[in-house]
Amino acid sequence: MKILILEDEPLAAKRIESLVKSLEPTAEILGKLESVRSAVKWLNEHPQPDVILMDIQLADGLSFEIFQQADVSAPIIFTTAYDEYAIRAFKVNSVDYLLKPVEKDELEAALEKLKAQKGATSQTQIGKALDALLSQKTDWKTRFLLKAGARFDIVETSDVAYLYAEDKVVFLVTKEQKKYYVDETLDELEQKLNPALFFRINRKYLAQLPSIERIEPHFNGRLKIKLRHREDDDIYVSREKAEVFKKWLDM
Repeated sequence: MKILILEDEPLAAKRIESLVKSLEPTAEILGKLESVRSAVKWLNEHPQPDVILMDIQLADGLSFEIFQQADVSAPIIFTTAYDEYAIRAFKVNSVDYLLKPVEKDELEAALEKLKAQKGATSQTQIGKALDALLSQKTDWKTRFLLKAGARFDIVETSDVAYLYAEDKVVFLVTKEQKKYYVDETLDELEQKLNPALFFRINRKYLAQLPSIERIEPHFNGRLKIKLRHREDDDIYVSREKAEVFKKWLDM
């Protein structure tokens, strides 16, 4: 395994290298770089590594700037002291998002996840699968006619924040936090709503991107989702759906 380390703190870089060597004794550390500028230069002059261990705040800026100045196809394991960049991280080639101080078992799990991904579905295959899903039909549902007391309200799909199932009943929540009962299952709605706009997070939730406030890495490759204005539920994306979810975020 050929590994590139991007870290502007010498002690942190040394510790990460030590952890890597203890987990992957045959790994080759291609370099330890501390700035966006040096990373861009290296990536433009060398073949892609097998993985990049990347801090987010480097000596001369945020590492996201690298993706704008160099072709980065290598998978990334982010190592950072800040959790507010998780959504941006998952929109690039992210395998995992580890908070400092990085623990050995966390890095081991991230490297195992990388190996599993390489042995399973590739990013290209995921992209093709999602593209195929999007091209299946074009007559997606554009509005709902929903009962509200003694009247009916028309709700455009663009105004829907998310739908969720609770005790075998499905509810629709708008961006203005209005809540309606829907006389259809989530499975039925998933087939009718444009998958470029709505993602089936799990068996309980179907959401539009603007309703997602935060994404956090979770145990065993899963993702934890925080929906806006909803505090009473832990919402998870399975390990199997995580890569498709990241592809959907980046469309």
